[in-house]
Amino acid sequence: MEVLAFLRARTPASWLGLAAERRDDLLLDHANCEKKAASTALSLMFTYPENTSLAANLSRLAREELRHFEQVQRMMSSLGVPFRRLSPARYAQKLRQEVRAEEPGRQVDLLIIGAFIEARSCERFLSLAPILEAPLSVFYATLRDAEARHHRLYLDLARRAAQAAGMTDMDARIARFAQIEADLITGPDPHFRFHSGAPAVI
Repeated sequence: MEVLAFLRARTPASWLGLAAERRDDLLLDHANCEKKAASTALSLMFTYPENTSLAANLSRLAREELRHFEQVQRMMSSLGVPFRRLSPARYAQKLRQEVRAEEPGRQVDLLIIGAFIEARSCERFLSLAPILEAPLSVFYATLRDAEARHHRLYLDLARRAAQAAGMTDMDARIARFAQIEADLITGPDPHFRFHSGAPAVI
């Protein structure tokens, strides 16, 4: 699967084991991630309104992310998972620390990050589906293709933006973010979240 080849590291077994034990926290943060994904798509549309292709594609993506959020909410309700607030994961914040301040590098970097977030979500759904009980296992198996499609969209938009700007460092930027992302996923993480790293304490 091309998404797995895009990532430099697979999810640690220790994280998967903890995810199976902490189903409620997994769903709570998954719901947050779907809302953040929709918000990110909308933010990019407002930041780069002159890019009509980006706007059209991310408008559709935002609607799909919100539908996924609604599906997670229904799953939480059916499984009796009560809502409570969770602090944000370090994952996206750490990736965004590497984003260049000046355009067009900033736009390209933000789109590359989107590609990595969606790729990691796809990889986690693939890894979680076989170890979770139904109906959550079935639900996660149905989401993986959408995340793979979102990954391809963000990567395509990033390549188009880089090409339009005459940038030649696209592969280097992908490699840079790939290393940061892999370090975040495999390194010890004191918090358990959908995109957290290896559990520091189990």
